[in-house]
Amino acid sequence: MAARWAPPAAFLLLLLLLAVLAPVLADKPARAGRGETDAEPEASSAVFQLFGNVYPHGLYYVAMSIGNPPKPYFLDVDTGSDLTWLQCDAPCVSCSKVPHPLYRPTKNKLIPCVDQLCASLHGGLSRNHKCDSPKQQCDYEIKYADQASSLGVLINDSFAVRLANASVVRPSLAFGCGYDQEVGSSTEVAPTDGVLGLGSGSISLLSQLKQHGITKNVVGHCLSMRGGGFLFFGDNLVPYSRATWVPMVRSAFRNYYSPGSASLYFGGRSLGVGPMEVVLDSGSSYTYFSAQPYQALVTALKGDLSKTLKEVADPSLPLCWKGKKPFKTVLDVKKEFKSLVLSFSNGKKALMEIPPENYLIVTKYGNACLGILNGSEIGLKDLNIVGDITMQDQMIIYDNERGQIGWIRAPCDRIPKFGSSLL
Repeated sequence: MAARWAPPAAFLLLLLLLAVLAPVLADKPARAGRGETDAEPEASSAVFQLFGNVYPHGLYYVAMSIGNPPKPYFLDVDTGSDLTWLQCDAPCVSCSKVPHPLYRPTKNKLIPCVDQLCASLHGGLSRNHKCDSPKQQCDYEIKYADQASSLGVLINDSFAVRLANASVVRPSLAFGCGYDQEVGSSTEVAPTDGVLGLGSGSISLLSQLKQHGITKNVVGHCLSMRGGGFLFFGDNLVPYSRATWVPMVRSAFRNYYSPGSASLYFGGRSLGVGPMEVVLDSGSSYTYFSAQPYQALVTALKGDLSKTLKEVADPSLPLCWKGKKPFKTVLDVKKEFKSLVLSFSNGKKALMEIPPENYLIVTKYGNACLGILNGSEIGLKDLNIVGDITMQDQMIIYDNERGQIGWIRAPCDRIPKFGSSLL
Protein backbone atom coordinates (compact mmCIF):
# COMPACT_ATOMS: atom_id res chain seq x y z
CA MET A 1 0.00 0.00 0.00
CA ALA A 2 1.25 3.45 -0.82
CA ALA A 3 1.20 6.34 1.59
CA ARG A 4 -1.72 8.00 -0.14
CA TRP A 5 -0.91 11.50 0.92
CA ALA A 6 2.43 11.05 -0.85
CA PRO A 7 2.67 11.71 -4.63
CA PRO A 8 0.54 9.01 -6.30
CA ALA A 9 3.13 8.36 -9.02
CA ALA A 10 5.58 6.95 -6.51
CA PHE A 11 4.28 3.70 -5.04
CA LEU A 12 5.65 3.07 -1.58
CA LEU A 13 5.63 -0.53 -0.51
CA LEU A 14 4.27 -0.68 3.02
CA LEU A 15 6.60 -2.57 5.29
CA LEU A 16 4.91 -3.24 8.61
CA LEU A 17 7.58 -3.16 11.30
CA LEU A 18 6.04 -3.85 14.67
CA ALA A 19 7.49 -3.66 18.16
CA VAL A 20 6.00 -4.02 21.59
CA LEU A 21 7.65 -0.81 22.67
CA ALA A 22 6.87 1.80 20.41
CA PRO A 23 -24.26 -6.76 -8.99
CA VAL A 24 -25.69 -9.85 -9.04
CA LEU A 25 -27.26 -11.84 -6.24
CA ALA A 26 -25.03 -14.49 -4.78
CA ASP A 27 -25.70 -18.10 -5.64
CA LYS A 28 -26.84 -18.61 -2.04
CA PRO A 29 -28.01 -16.19 0.66
CA ALA A 30 -25.81 -15.07 3.51
CA ARG A 31 -26.42 -16.22 7.05
CA ALA A 32 -27.79 -13.97 9.72
CA GLY A 33 -25.18 -12.05 11.68
CA ARG A 34 -24.69 -11.46 15.41
CA GLY A 35 -23.49 -8.61 17.51
CA GLU A 36 -24.80 -5.39 19.02
CA THR A 37 -27.54 -4.19 16.67
CA ASP A 38 -30.50 -1.88 16.38
CA ALA A 39 -32.36 -4.90 14.97
CA GLU A 40 -31.26 -8.50 14.54
CA PRO A 41 -29.59 -8.59 11.10
CA GLU A 42 -30.96 -10.97 8.52
CA ALA A 43 -28.27 -10.61 5.87
CA SER A 44 -24.57 -10.40 6.50
CA SER A 45 -23.44 -7.92 3.87
CA ALA A 46 -22.81 -4.19 3.72
CA VAL A 47 -22.13 -1.76 0.87
CA PHE A 48 -20.22 1.52 1.14
CA GLN A 49 -19.92 4.28 -1.42
CA LEU A 50 -16.37 5.08 -2.55
CA PHE A 51 -14.93 8.47 -3.44
CA GLY A 52 -11.82 9.55 -5.35
CA ASN A 53 -10.12 8.43 -8.57
CA VAL A 54 -6.77 7.37 -9.99
CA TYR A 55 -6.03 10.77 -11.52
CA PRO A 56 -5.69 13.42 -10.27
CA HIS A 57 -6.56 12.39 -6.69
CA GLY A 58 -4.51 9.19 -6.66
CA LEU A 59 -6.72 7.18 -4.30
CA TYR A 60 -10.14 5.73 -3.53
CA TYR A 61 -11.52 6.22 -0.04
CA VAL A 62 -14.57 5.44 2.06
CA ALA A 63 -16.38 7.30 4.84
CA MET A 64 -16.66 5.23 8.04
CA SER A 65 -18.53 6.19 11.22
CA ILE A 66 -16.44 5.47 14.31
CA GLY A 67 -17.01 6.09 18.03
CA ASN A 68 -19.96 6.79 20.28
CA PRO A 69 -21.55 9.00 19.18
CA PRO A 70 -20.33 8.00 15.70
CA LYS A 71 -18.23 10.53 13.81
CA PRO A 72 -17.23 10.34 10.12
CA TYR A 73 -13.67 9.65 8.99
CA PHE A 74 -12.26 9.19 5.49
CA LEU A 75 -10.19 6.01 5.15
CA ASP A 76 -7.96 4.98 2.25
CA VAL A 77 -9.20 1.57 1.04
CA ASP A 78 -6.18 -0.73 1.16
CA THR A 79 -6.31 -4.46 0.44
CA GLY A 80 -2.51 -4.50 0.66
CA SER A 81 -2.29 -4.06 4.44
CA ASP A 82 -4.08 -5.42 7.51
CA LEU A 83 -4.18 -2.66 10.11
CA THR A 84 -6.83 0.05 10.03
CA TRP A 85 -5.58 3.25 11.64
CA LEU A 86 -6.54 6.88 12.17
CA GLN A 87 -4.42 9.92 12.83
CA CYS A 88 -5.15 10.46 16.47
CA ASP A 89 -5.01 13.04 19.27
CA ALA A 90 -3.53 10.89 22.03
CA PRO A 91 -2.12 13.62 22.22
CA CYS A 92 -0.63 13.97 18.75
CA VAL A 93 3.13 14.37 18.58
CA SER A 94 3.16 14.87 14.82
CA CYS A 95 0.06 14.67 12.61
CA SER A 96 -0.84 15.80 9.12
CA LYS A 97 -3.75 18.12 8.46
CA VAL A 98 -6.73 15.84 7.88
CA PRO A 99 -10.33 16.34 6.66
CA HIS A 100 -11.94 15.83 10.08
CA PRO A 101 -11.02 16.64 13.68
CA LEU A 102 -8.48 14.16 15.00
CA TYR A 103 -9.93 11.08 16.69
CA ARG A 104 -9.60 11.36 20.47
CA PRO A 105 -9.30 8.04 22.34
CA THR A 106 -10.09 7.37 25.97
CA LYS A 107 -7.91 5.27 28.27
CA ASN A 108 -10.51 2.52 28.59
CA LYS A 109 -10.24 1.93 24.82
CA LEU A 110 -6.62 0.78 25.00
CA ILE A 111 -5.95 -2.83 24.01
CA PRO A 112 -3.37 -4.47 26.31
CA CYS A 113 -0.24 -6.09 25.00
CA VAL A 114 -1.39 -9.51 26.27
CA ASP A 115 -4.49 -9.43 24.05
CA GLN A 116 -4.48 -12.00 21.24
CA LEU A 117 -5.11 -9.25 18.65
CA CYS A 118 -1.91 -7.53 19.74
CA ALA A 119 0.00 -10.78 19.40
CA SER A 120 -1.50 -11.26 15.93
CA LEU A 121 -0.61 -7.71 14.93
CA HIS A 122 3.00 -8.05 16.07
CA GLY A 123 3.29 -11.50 14.56
CA GLY A 124 2.08 -10.26 11.18
CA LEU A 125 5.65 -9.65 10.11
CA SER A 126 8.28 -9.60 12.82
CA ARG A 127 6.93 -12.44 15.00
CA ASN A 128 8.48 -10.54 17.91
CA HIS A 129 5.81 -10.24 20.60
CA LYS A 130 6.85 -9.61 24.18
CA CYS A 131 4.90 -8.07 27.05
CA ASP A 132 6.71 -6.73 30.11
CA SER A 133 3.53 -6.45 32.17
CA PRO A 134 -0.16 -7.43 31.82
CA LYS A 135 -1.20 -3.77 31.76
CA GLN A 136 1.25 -2.73 29.04
CA GLN A 137 -0.43 -1.13 26.01
CA CYS A 138 -0.10 -2.54 22.49
CA ASP A 139 2.26 -0.25 20.58
CA TYR A 140 2.94 -0.44 16.86
CA GLU A 141 5.04 1.26 14.22
CA ILE A 142 4.37 1.35 10.48
CA LYS A 143 7.18 2.36 8.15
CA TYR A 144 6.96 3.14 4.45
CA ALA A 145 9.61 2.71 1.79
CA ASP A 146 9.98 6.49 1.42
CA GLN A 147 10.73 6.75 5.18
CA ALA A 148 7.18 7.94 5.94
CA SER A 149 5.90 6.34 9.13
CA SER A 150 3.16 6.17 11.73
CA LEU A 151 3.67 5.34 15.39
CA GLY A 152 0.68 4.54 17.54
CA VAL A 153 -1.21 2.33 19.93
CA LEU A 154 -3.88 -0.31 19.34
CA ILE A 155 -7.33 0.64 20.63
CA ASN A 156 -10.93 -0.42 20.13
CA ASP A 157 -14.12 1.52 19.47
CA SER A 158 -17.47 0.99 17.80
CA PHE A 159 -17.93 1.09 14.04
CA ALA A 160 -21.45 1.80 12.75
CA VAL A 161 -22.20 -0.51 9.80
CA ARG A 162 -25.53 -0.57 7.98
CA LEU A 163 -26.36 -4.04 6.70
CA ALA A 164 -28.34 -5.22 3.70
CA ASN A 165 -31.64 -5.30 5.57
CA ALA A 166 -31.14 -1.69 6.79
CA SER A 167 -30.30 -2.80 10.35
CA VAL A 168 -27.27 -1.17 11.93
CA VAL A 169 -24.57 -3.05 13.83
CA ARG A 170 -22.06 -1.34 16.09
CA PRO A 171 -19.30 -3.85 16.85
CA SER A 172 -16.28 -2.83 18.86
CA LEU A 173 -13.29 -3.32 16.56
CA ALA A 174 -9.55 -2.93 17.06
CA PHE A 175 -7.64 -0.31 15.08
CA GLY A 176 -4.58 1.86 15.34
CA CYS A 177 -4.46 5.29 16.96
CA GLY A 178 -1.54 6.94 15.17
CA TYR A 179 -0.14 9.83 17.20
CA ASP A 180 3.26 10.35 15.54
CA GLN A 181 3.27 10.56 11.74
CA GLU A 182 5.84 11.43 9.14
CA VAL A 183 3.77 11.39 5.99
CA GLY A 184 3.70 13.71 2.99
CA SER A 185 3.36 17.46 3.35
CA SER A 186 2.67 18.97 6.76
CA THR A 187 1.06 22.06 5.20
CA GLU A 188 -1.43 20.51 2.76
CA VAL A 189 -4.63 18.86 3.96
CA ALA A 190 -4.43 15.08 3.47
CA PRO A 191 -7.36 13.56 1.56
CA THR A 192 -7.96 10.95 4.27
CA ASP A 193 -7.91 10.61 8.05
CA GLY A 194 -6.27 7.19 7.91
CA VAL A 195 -6.22 3.77 6.30
CA LEU A 196 -8.82 0.98 6.07
CA GLY A 197 -6.76 -2.23 6.16
CA LEU A 198 -8.57 -5.06 4.37
CA GLY A 199 -5.81 -7.66 4.10
CA SER A 200 -6.21 -11.27 5.16
CA GLY A 201 -4.56 -10.97 8.60
CA SER A 202 -6.58 -11.42 11.79
CA ILE A 203 -6.17 -7.73 12.75
CA SER A 204 -7.93 -6.72 9.52
CA LEU A 205 -11.38 -5.17 10.01
CA LEU A 206 -12.74 -7.81 7.66
CA SER A 207 -11.41 -10.65 9.84
CA GLN A 208 -12.78 -8.98 12.97
CA LEU A 209 -16.26 -8.61 11.44
CA LYS A 210 -16.10 -12.32 10.64
CA GLN A 211 -15.18 -13.08 14.26
CA HIS A 212 -18.17 -11.05 15.44
CA GLY A 213 -20.41 -13.08 13.13
CA ILE A 214 -21.53 -9.96 11.30
CA THR A 215 -20.26 -10.60 7.77
CA LYS A 216 -18.47 -13.41 6.02
CA ASN A 217 -14.77 -12.98 5.33
CA VAL A 218 -15.39 -11.69 1.82
CA VAL A 219 -14.59 -8.20 0.56
CA GLY A 220 -14.93 -6.67 -2.87
CA HIS A 221 -14.57 -3.35 -4.59
CA CYS A 222 -15.66 -1.77 -7.84
CA LEU A 223 -13.62 1.32 -8.77
CA SER A 224 -15.21 3.54 -11.40
CA MET A 225 -13.16 5.19 -14.13
CA ARG A 226 -15.46 8.17 -13.75
CA GLY A 227 -14.56 8.43 -10.07
CA GLY A 228 -16.10 6.84 -7.01
CA GLY A 229 -17.48 3.32 -6.93
CA PHE A 230 -18.41 0.97 -4.11
CA LEU A 231 -16.93 -1.37 -1.51
CA PHE A 232 -18.72 -4.34 0.02
CA PHE A 233 -18.29 -6.77 2.92
CA GLY A 234 -19.98 -10.18 2.77
CA ASP A 235 -21.04 -12.33 -0.17
CA ASN A 236 -24.57 -11.20 -1.08
CA LEU A 237 -23.36 -9.34 -4.16
CA VAL A 238 -20.82 -11.89 -5.34
CA PRO A 239 -21.58 -13.28 -8.84
CA TYR A 240 -20.12 -16.72 -8.13
CA SER A 241 -21.25 -18.34 -11.38
CA ARG A 242 -20.20 -15.50 -13.69
CA ALA A 243 -16.87 -14.19 -12.41
CA THR A 244 -13.42 -15.46 -13.36
CA TRP A 245 -11.94 -17.24 -10.33
CA VAL A 246 -8.45 -18.33 -9.33
CA PRO A 247 -7.28 -19.87 -6.04
CA MET A 248 -5.51 -17.48 -3.66
CA VAL A 249 -1.79 -18.05 -3.45
CA ARG A 250 0.21 -17.23 -0.34
CA SER A 251 2.38 -14.33 -1.46
CA ALA A 252 6.03 -14.26 -0.48
CA PHE A 253 5.44 -10.56 0.18
CA ARG A 254 3.40 -10.42 3.44
CA ASN A 255 -0.39 -10.81 3.42
CA TYR A 256 -0.97 -9.56 -0.10
CA TYR A 257 -3.86 -11.05 -2.04
CA SER A 258 -2.22 -12.99 -4.86
CA PRO A 259 -3.84 -14.82 -7.79
CA GLY A 260 -0.48 -16.50 -8.45
CA SER A 261 1.89 -16.31 -11.40
CA ALA A 262 0.90 -14.95 -14.79
CA SER A 263 2.24 -14.64 -18.32
CA LEU A 264 2.00 -11.27 -20.06
CA TYR A 265 0.56 -10.74 -23.54
CA PHE A 266 0.37 -7.56 -25.64
CA GLY A 267 -1.92 -7.39 -28.65
CA GLY A 268 -2.42 -11.15 -28.45
CA ARG A 269 1.31 -11.94 -28.50
CA SER A 270 3.44 -13.13 -25.62
CA LEU A 271 6.05 -10.63 -24.49
CA GLY A 272 8.40 -13.51 -23.80
CA VAL A 273 9.02 -12.80 -20.13
CA GLY A 274 9.04 -15.40 -17.40
CA PRO A 275 6.13 -16.00 -15.03
CA MET A 276 5.30 -12.87 -13.03
CA GLU A 277 4.26 -13.09 -9.38
CA VAL A 278 1.17 -10.87 -9.24
CA VAL A 279 -0.64 -9.32 -6.28
CA LEU A 280 -3.74 -7.12 -6.21
CA ASP A 281 -3.51 -3.96 -4.12
CA SER A 282 -6.16 -1.25 -3.91
CA GLY A 283 -3.65 0.80 -1.90
CA SER A 284 -1.63 1.41 -5.08
CA SER A 285 -2.91 4.00 -7.53
CA TYR A 286 -0.93 2.59 -10.44
CA THR A 287 0.21 -0.83 -11.61
CA TYR A 288 3.85 -1.87 -11.16
CA PHE A 289 5.79 -4.44 -13.18
CA SER A 290 9.25 -5.66 -12.30
CA ALA A 291 12.12 -4.63 -14.58
CA GLN A 292 11.93 -7.38 -17.23
CA PRO A 293 8.20 -7.28 -18.02
CA TYR A 294 8.19 -3.49 -17.74
CA GLN A 295 10.96 -3.06 -20.29
CA ALA A 296 9.37 -5.64 -22.59
CA LEU A 297 6.06 -3.76 -22.41
CA VAL A 298 7.63 -0.36 -23.07
CA THR A 299 9.53 -1.77 -26.06
CA ALA A 300 6.35 -3.30 -27.46
CA LEU A 301 4.36 -0.10 -26.93
CA LYS A 302 6.94 2.12 -28.61
CA GLY A 303 7.30 -0.26 -31.53
CA ASP A 304 3.56 -0.36 -32.13
CA LEU A 305 2.59 3.31 -31.89
CA SER A 306 1.46 5.34 -34.88
CA LYS A 307 3.50 8.33 -36.01
CA THR A 308 0.75 10.67 -34.83
CA LEU A 309 1.92 10.17 -31.23
CA LYS A 310 5.12 11.76 -30.00
CA GLU A 311 6.86 11.06 -26.71
CA VAL A 312 6.72 14.07 -24.42
CA ALA A 313 7.88 15.02 -20.93
CA ASP A 314 5.03 15.33 -18.43
CA PRO A 315 5.48 15.77 -14.66
CA SER A 316 2.59 13.41 -13.96
CA LEU A 317 4.23 10.11 -14.97
CA PRO A 318 7.52 8.89 -16.50
CA LEU A 319 6.31 7.88 -19.99
CA CYS A 320 3.83 10.08 -21.87
CA TRP A 321 2.77 10.89 -25.42
CA LYS A 322 1.11 13.86 -27.10
CA GLY A 323 -1.14 13.88 -30.16
CA LYS A 324 -1.79 16.47 -32.84
CA LYS A 325 -4.07 18.16 -30.32
CA PRO A 326 -4.52 17.67 -26.56
CA PHE A 327 -6.50 14.62 -25.49
CA LYS A 328 -9.55 15.14 -23.28
CA THR A 329 -10.10 11.54 -22.14
CA VAL A 330 -8.54 8.13 -22.60
CA LEU A 331 -11.29 7.40 -25.13
CA ASP A 332 -9.61 9.90 -27.48
CA VAL A 333 -6.42 7.84 -27.63
CA LYS A 334 -7.29 4.23 -26.76
CA LYS A 335 -7.54 3.21 -30.44
CA GLU A 336 -3.79 3.88 -30.77
CA PHE A 337 -2.97 1.19 -28.19
CA LYS A 338 -3.54 -2.54 -27.84
CA SER A 339 -4.84 -4.54 -24.91
CA LEU A 340 -2.68 -6.39 -22.41
CA VAL A 341 -3.63 -9.75 -20.97
CA LEU A 342 -2.45 -11.45 -17.79
CA SER A 343 -2.88 -15.21 -18.17
CA PHE A 344 -2.84 -16.91 -14.78
CA SER A 345 -1.49 -20.44 -14.55
CA ASN A 346 -3.32 -20.87 -11.24
CA GLY A 347 -6.79 -21.14 -12.80
CA LYS A 348 -8.33 -22.72 -15.88
CA LYS A 349 -8.62 -20.08 -18.61
CA ALA A 350 -8.10 -17.38 -16.00
CA LEU A 351 -7.43 -14.27 -18.06
CA MET A 352 -7.43 -10.66 -16.91
CA GLU A 353 -7.78 -8.40 -19.91
CA ILE A 354 -6.26 -4.94 -19.53
CA PRO A 355 -7.58 -2.64 -22.27
CA PRO A 356 -5.80 0.69 -22.87
CA GLU A 357 -8.18 2.56 -20.57
CA ASN A 358 -6.94 0.29 -17.74
CA TYR A 359 -3.30 1.26 -18.18
CA LEU A 360 -3.41 4.85 -19.52
CA ILE A 361 -4.39 8.19 -18.03
CA VAL A 362 -4.87 11.56 -19.72
CA THR A 363 -3.26 14.33 -17.69
CA LYS A 364 -4.32 17.93 -17.21
CA TYR A 365 -1.77 18.79 -19.91
CA GLY A 366 -3.69 16.76 -22.49
CA ASN A 367 -1.07 14.00 -22.76
CA ALA A 368 -1.60 10.24 -22.56
CA CYS A 369 0.64 8.59 -19.97
CA LEU A 370 1.45 4.99 -19.15
CA GLY A 371 -0.01 4.08 -15.75
CA ILE A 372 2.22 1.00 -15.45
CA LEU A 373 5.50 1.83 -13.71
CA ASN A 374 8.82 0.11 -13.12
CA GLY A 375 8.53 -1.33 -9.62
CA SER A 376 12.17 -2.43 -9.56
CA GLU A 377 13.20 1.23 -9.43
CA ILE A 378 11.44 1.72 -6.08
CA GLY A 379 12.51 -1.48 -4.38
CA LEU A 380 9.68 -3.85 -5.32
CA LYS A 381 12.15 -6.32 -6.84
CA ASP A 382 10.24 -9.17 -8.56
CA LEU A 383 6.81 -8.20 -7.24
CA ASN A 384 4.19 -7.15 -9.80
CA ILE A 385 1.32 -5.09 -8.38
CA VAL A 386 -2.04 -4.72 -10.10
CA GLY A 387 -3.19 -1.34 -8.81
CA ASP A 388 -6.32 0.79 -9.01
CA ILE A 389 -5.86 1.87 -12.62
CA THR A 390 -6.03 -1.73 -13.84
CA MET A 391 -8.85 -2.74 -11.51
CA GLN A 392 -11.17 0.08 -12.61
CA ASP A 393 -14.64 -0.88 -13.91
CA GLN A 394 -14.18 -4.41 -12.61
CA MET A 395 -15.74 -6.00 -9.55
CA ILE A 396 -12.78 -7.53 -7.71
CA ILE A 397 -13.66 -10.09 -5.04
CA TYR A 398 -11.35 -11.38 -2.32
CA ASP A 399 -13.13 -14.44 -0.96
CA ASN A 400 -11.27 -15.60 2.13
CA GLU A 401 -14.03 -18.10 2.91
CA ARG A 402 -13.32 -20.14 -0.21
CA GLY A 403 -9.70 -19.08 -0.67
CA GLN A 404 -10.20 -17.54 -4.10
CA ILE A 405 -9.99 -14.24 -5.97
CA GLY A 406 -12.46 -13.27 -8.67
CA TRP A 407 -13.09 -10.49 -11.17
CA ILE A 408 -15.76 -9.48 -13.65
CA ARG A 409 -16.49 -6.35 -15.69
CA ALA A 410 -19.15 -4.21 -14.00
CA PRO A 411 -20.67 -0.69 -14.06
CA CYS A 412 -18.88 0.58 -10.97
CA ASP A 413 -20.56 4.00 -10.95
CA ARG A 414 -23.86 2.33 -10.01
CA ILE A 415 -24.17 1.60 -6.29
CA PRO A 416 -25.94 -1.78 -6.12
CA LYS A 417 -29.06 -2.47 -4.12
CA PHE A 418 -29.53 -5.89 -2.60
CA GLY A 419 -32.03 -7.91 -4.60
CA SER A 420 -31.27 -6.16 -7.88
CA SER A 421 -29.05 -7.13 -10.80
CA LEU A 422 -25.85 -5.15 -11.18
CA LEU A 423 -24.17 -6.66 -14.23
